[in-house]
Amino acid sequence: MTKKQLALEAIAKLKERYPEAVCSLTYQKPYELLLAVRLSAQCTDARVNIVTQELFAQYPTLESIAQADIADIERIVKPCGLYKTKAKQLVQAAQMLISDYGGVVPDSMEELLKLPGIGRKTANLILGDVYGQPSYVTDTHCIRICGRLGLTQGTDPTKVEQQLRKVLPPEESGDFCHRLVHFGREVCKARKPDCGVCPLHEVCRNKVF
Repeated sequence: MTKKQLALEAIAKLKERYPEAVCSLTYQKPYELLLAVRLSAQCTDARVNIVTQELFAQYPTLESIAQADIADIERIVKPCGLYKTKAKQLVQAAQMLISDYGGVVPDSMEELLKLPGIGRKTANLILGDVYGQPSYVTDTHCIRICGRLGLTQGTDPTKVEQQLRKVLPPEESGDFCHRLVHFGREVCKARKPDCGVCPLHEVCRNKVF
């Protein structure tokens, strides 16, 4: 089985298990997703959703975030960890979105990467979820599971992304990455994968048994 065939098998199996491929982060506006993903670094999506509920309630517009007292943003986002850096970058990103992009989240990788604190993972998620473009979100779940399956090698996010671009159908890429998050939490866990109930058991190259 080639890697492309393996990818198609994984896509089909996970589509059966998770018919709805949805982002785990709660948001209503594109910039809210952008800021939420920045907060999710080294933090669970569940906790980010709690924090952003308060954040976006107190600062309901991009303009209000851009004008916010960084100390108050720090207070709100502190549960997410690395709060001083994250708070500063959230305010700076909001300011840049207004000054350079008219308040609209950019629709290209090149422009998204210019925003403070925004890396390829965040940019890919925005391109996929907001603009419907092919997206390869190489978070910890994606890197771990694709490595176990034999779709990719290594743990460098950028290199894994490049490898996935070669084997995943572009139109399936974003949804596949979303499904990997749910699959990674429920079945293919980091410390103890539940291979006995795994729908990909037969094609996995690193199954426990």
